[in-house]
Amino acid sequence: GRAGGIKFVENTIDAVAAAQTIFNLPIEDEYPQVLLAEAKYNADQELYLAVLLDPVARRPVLLGSRQGGMDVEGSIEKMQQVAVDQEFSPFYARRLMLKMGLQGDLIQSVSAIVQKMYRLFVEKDLDLVEINPLGISPRGEVMALDGKVTANDDALGRHPDLAALSEKRQSSGLGRGKRSLYTSGDRSHSHSKAQQSPEFDPQSQSPISNSESLELIELDGNIGILCSGVGLTMATLDAVAREGGKPANFVNMGSLDGYEAANALRDRADLALELVAQDKSVKVILVNILAGASKTEEITAAVVGYLERKARANRHIQVVLRLVEIDADAVKKRLGQLPVQLASTLDQAAAASVSSAK
Repeated sequence: GRAGGIKFVENTIDAVAAAQTIFNLPIEDEYPQVLLAEAKYNADQELYLAVLLDPVARRPVLLGSRQGGMDVEGSIEKMQQVAVDQEFSPFYARRLMLKMGLQGDLIQSVSAIVQKMYRLFVEKDLDLVEINPLGISPRGEVMALDGKVTANDDALGRHPDLAALSEKRQSSGLGRGKRSLYTSGDRSHSHSKAQQSPEFDPQSQSPISNSESLELIELDGNIGILCSGVGLTMATLDAVAREGGKPANFVNMGSLDGYEAANALRDRADLALELVAQDKSVKVILVNILAGASKTEEITAAVVGYLERKARANRHIQVVLRLVEIDADAVKKRLGQLPVQLASTLDQAAAASVSSAK
């Protein structure tokens, strides 16, 4: 949507022109191969719903917010969650509805969707099932306008249908080998800057180049948090709280899939580190990133550059770094004497951050 890949049209001529524009529009350095055209859905409300695997609690978690859409990261403090700690029943879905503040018939209709999401999550051994947004019409009808499903690499052997989807994406050039399987609805909701502003310029508002797309959420502790993704951010905040720590703020960098240009992710991470540390009460920055090897190298480079710059400015700040798919010895050698602690799990990262912040 921010790149200009959603167009509203009134007639066939405009539809053909819009299709030509979209097919020639590079989005995250890739050109669309398939175009979905359907009736616009007029949403009166937009909800966020997800089922994800909490790696710390080792159990599924239901997430929900009444502020869904493209800017859901900015309202993460209003996200509600319900941990599924026993055999699943409709009680868990209804409990989430009540925590979200839904009323009347919406409790039943949205709860039924969450139950189906959970069934899909379990049957396919998924890491994430997400609907964002779930549109609600003025008459109370519901429609999933966009969705995302993330498969678990280790479970693909049990699900040849998912493995086939992934192989098809790779052979066609889609997804560049990533294991996230995306399902895109029409996303023809009306709460994005691209759709609202007549002065919107898709060339100048790239989510990678636009610094405004990084949002700092301020709290009242002394631990800064930098993560990738809403679910991981929430899990990290919870892990720090369980260790008795208090986050000062957090920045969610979102998906890292679009950072293909040289140094793009490094520059983005450097900016995020600056945002997190601008509060002088921050004693420790917890960086928790789940990404492939090339992306973690860029994050590591950003941390090194940032700490070296702060050392020259006589500001000393600790960093706890949790990355996956890394050569720990090589990373330690690169970090040298910089004040960085490496953690292999979220529990270790949270405990180290709280200890260093005391």
